[in-house]
Amino acid sequence: MAPERDSGREAVRDRSPAGATATTRTRPRLDQPRPPRRRILPEWDPEAFGRLSERIARFLGTGRFIVWMTVVIIMWVVWNVAAPHDLRFDEYPFIFLTLMLSLQASYAAPLILLAQNRQDDRDRVNLEQDRKQNERSIADTEYLTREIAALRIGLGEVATRDWIRSELQDLIKELEERTNGHHEPAVFPADRSPGRDVDDR
Repeated sequence: MAPERDSGREAVRDRSPAGATATTRTRPRLDQPRPPRRRILPEWDPEAFGRLSERIARFLGTGRFIVWMTVVIIMWVVWNVAAPHDLRFDEYPFIFLTLMLSLQASYAAPLILLAQNRQDDRDRVNLEQDRKQNERSIADTEYLTREIAALRIGLGEVATRDWIRSELQDLIKELEERTNGHHEPAVFPADRSPGRDVDDR
């Protein structure tokens, strides 16, 4: 097989043992991006369409929309009842009005569902972020709890001021008892010579 390179495709010719070209086929090259495909349907930005649907859904859920729709329906009905017969465009039973309201409802329902789906997606993302934040907070709390417990254990083995004071008082009492019992002057640890004790006298 002897590949021949062109601008966008790789032509591969299968040669028979005699050297004659049997078939020629092209295949896409792997070192170049594919050309964009032609789309029959028009393209649109899903985010822009979603934001527009949310705005419409918010407007449909306000009292302003209900008031304006009520005013339009009342004017529609009054015009087609009280206006001259030649100027009426939708006489009773107001079939055109029913068609317009049905058309509005058929478009409003998918837009509201789309806005709800986008809100559900945002809520799901926020919930996931809150869950991760809670996990980090719990991990930090457990770490701080372990550190505080380690500090308490370490402080339990440290000589405090009260403990040193009580030890010094006990030592002073012991020296006073020895001094009073043997009529010997009190010898403090600083006055002792190395390797010699008071009881050796």
